[in-house]
Amino acid sequence: MSQMLSAILPLDGLQGAGTGPLYRKLRQSLEDAIRSGKLEHGDALPAERDLADYAHVSRVTVRKAVDDLVKGGLLSRRHGSGTFVVKPMSRVEQPLTRLTSFTEDMARRGLITRSEWLERGLFHPSPEEMMMLGLAPGTSVARIGRLRIANDMPLAIERASISAEFLPDPAAVTTSLYAELEKKNARPVRAIQRISACNMKKADAGLLAVPIGAAGLSIERVSYLASGRVVELTRSLYRGDAYDFVAELSLGEG
Repeated sequence: MSQMLSAILPLDGLQGAGTGPLYRKLRQSLEDAIRSGKLEHGDALPAERDLADYAHVSRVTVRKAVDDLVKGGLLSRRHGSGTFVVKPMSRVEQPLTRLTSFTEDMARRGLITRSEWLERGLFHPSPEEMMMLGLAPGTSVARIGRLRIANDMPLAIERASISAEFLPDPAAVTTSLYAELEKKNARPVRAIQRISACNMKKADAGLLAVPIGAAGLSIERVSYLASGRVVELTRSLYRGDAYDFVAELSLGEG
């Protein structure tokens, strides 16, 4: 165990290495090991007892260092299994001036995308769906719920509602919802998007592989056809450590 720890964590002299709390020094050493690739995505962190013995610090010190890295999204605790390394996330910049799909956004960046289905089918619409989508009584609504993944990293949870008139067969959506709507001449041409900050609840945090309470971005998008009719109502939850939404501003008159 000591040989393995010395290979990934050169902690000799930790007690005398500069000033500051020991847990911060240990946290920095662990973070350096993760970011340098000595500890890779999915690797199990050695037990707190082993880390404490190796670094000649208390288990309380180790626990505080590990807690900080869990909060920072570099480690993830799995009940009954241990603590595991989470691959550091490269942030994605998403412009707010272009109406595109997740698949199109990621393809432009050269990222390999896939989805895990959370929900897909035709349903009786909720009162909110009837009002927002302008549905008549007795009509159905198509719901598409997906965990969006890029380069094997979960980035967002998307849940879209579309009138069955425009998407009569939700199973036809394999990658891009907008590509399928385009086949029906129902691809949206404009949208109103509302973004708000939130903290991840347990179920969502589990899907996105982040700690409970981690920062997230909640987004509601209402998309329109050229006629002005609403075609899509989508609510998405993005990882706050992975996405930056960018808007270009210019000086206006007045």
